[in-house]
Amino acid sequence: MENLISLVNKIQRACTALGDHGDSSALPTLWDSLPAIAVVGGQSSGKSSVLESIVGKDFLPRGSGIVTRRPLVLQLQKIDDGAREYAEFLHLPRKRFTDFAAVRKEIQDETDRETGRSKAISSVPIHLSIYSPNVVNLTLIDLPGLTKVAVEGQSENIVKDIENMVRSYIEKPNCIILAISPANQDLATSDAIKISREVDPSGERTFGVLTKIDLMDKGTDAVEILEGKSFKLKYPWVGVVNRSQADINKNVDMIAARRREREYFSNTTEYRHLAHKMGSEHLAKMLSKHLEHVIKSRIPGIQSLINKTVLELESELSRLGKPIAADAGGKLYSIMEICRLFDQIFKEHLDGVRAGGEKVYNVFDNQLPAALKRLQFDKQLAMDNIRKLVTEADGYQPHLIAPEQGYRRLIESSIVSIRGPAEASVDTVHAILKDLVHKSVNETVELKQYPALRVEVTNAAIESLDKMRDGSKKATLQLVDMECSYLTVDFFRKLPQDVEKGGNPTHSIFDRYNDSYLRRIGSNVLSYVNMVCAGLRNSIPKSIVYCQVREAKRSLLDHFFAELGTMDMKRLSSLLNEDPAIMERRSAISKRLELYRAAQSEIDAVAWSK
Repeated sequence: MENLISLVNKIQRACTALGDHGDSSALPTLWDSLPAIAVVGGQSSGKSSVLESIVGKDFLPRGSGIVTRRPLVLQLQKIDDGAREYAEFLHLPRKRFTDFAAVRKEIQDETDRETGRSKAISSVPIHLSIYSPNVVNLTLIDLPGLTKVAVEGQSENIVKDIENMVRSYIEKPNCIILAISPANQDLATSDAIKISREVDPSGERTFGVLTKIDLMDKGTDAVEILEGKSFKLKYPWVGVVNRSQADINKNVDMIAARRREREYFSNTTEYRHLAHKMGSEHLAKMLSKHLEHVIKSRIPGIQSLINKTVLELESELSRLGKPIAADAGGKLYSIMEICRLFDQIFKEHLDGVRAGGEKVYNVFDNQLPAALKRLQFDKQLAMDNIRKLVTEADGYQPHLIAPEQGYRRLIESSIVSIRGPAEASVDTVHAILKDLVHKSVNETVELKQYPALRVEVTNAAIESLDKMRDGSKKATLQLVDMECSYLTVDFFRKLPQDVEKGGNPTHSIFDRYNDSYLRRIGSNVLSYVNMVCAGLRNSIPKSIVYCQVREAKRSLLDHFFAELGTMDMKRLSSLLNEDPAIMERRSAISKRLELYRAAQSEIDAVAWSK
């Protein structure tokens, strides 16, 4: 069972070392889930004397006003009889104190380090472990004494601040309250009892300790309180007799003081029947046993909380990303890795792993064919336009066999209109790729850490797409222009030959061809243009995919990577200029995760006994 208290001691020390003091924050707290005994009392209630009596050493700062200005987590660990007792502070891990006067001074000095030499208070605890054959395994948290009036040099809010600090400890359901009250004052005015009742009205978590019993007025005693008649708690009251101020001044040995305390209760008629349940030694043993019981009952819940919180912290840390490397090489590697992740997401959109790539196919399968169908070749090949172009192409000398120049002009004027749908397809695919870049940037979690890098990657990707669009537009329009520049001769050779070659040369140049012949020309041209459209409907997508989609998958950030290689340390650092709030959050999460993992290991290492 001693392992249980030692386990909680280790976890409490880890909490303090890694910044978990149980105060309210945006981080999960393990401190609040750990069972602890908080010592509460007003100034001059004898609180310090009770603690020193339990330890058997004179080690706490003394004086007027508020002496305890930071919580003191006092961890007592029993060692073999005859072994030399010593003390260790968490903030001085490699230093052992065998002189307890030096312990007192270090408590004062460490308090001043945190609060300055003012009389302010701090919620950051001091951890002190005392190893002695004269103690039981026990952990107590000594809190600043409750007061009603601020002394000179203290803030006017000090009274409320102390009360709030004490309340923040004792209101937690895992906290056991050790309420110290002097017997020579009216219990109804006890600060410790008052605040304990407010947070634990049923008294389920409160242990009452009555000090200064030997200083009560003659003819009065505390029997009714100690028997639980006048003020009942779930657990029995414990009376203690501390050293007097004269004893302290004379440096009376604490072990001798314990012996005198036992003799007082055994020899005083009023308390003789309660003697076996009185005194600081009995108090320490009772608290140790109760703390062990509470810890054992809470362990399964603590384990469950730790395991759940570890998963949550790991998940958040993963979302926040890795911390920034310090050297130029590390920064460059980090940027390249983030860019690689972005590039992979972009490719996944195109390849169908993620949504978006299907929009490119929709351009080729629906938008381009629909745009080609909307081309009004019928108007281009209207009778009047055919007559006009054919006769103009003949010039002053009519053609001899067939109006070849007229055919060419009609075909070229029709095919050139295909440039519009071809160019529109290039621009539509460009817009789709740009949209996929923005989506990929947003889906790259690591880029959210670094706003400057996110902007640079986005701009570099869009710039590359713009260049690819320009190249694609040039190549795609060349396909159309090639159809204009060289006609497929075999198409015309396979056409049925006219019986009547040409028109009647005796007619006017504008009336040279009859309507039937002109309609035949228009029909032939339309058939040829439709054949060209069918071919371009297949070749335009190939050109666009080759010049834009394939190139984007292959070299979207190549130019940016080349620029990265020329950047100095300052420029690389500016790209990884992370949001300070994210940096602070990652650091805090990392420390808290370290705490929970340490606690997880400690609990797993303990062999449980029923």
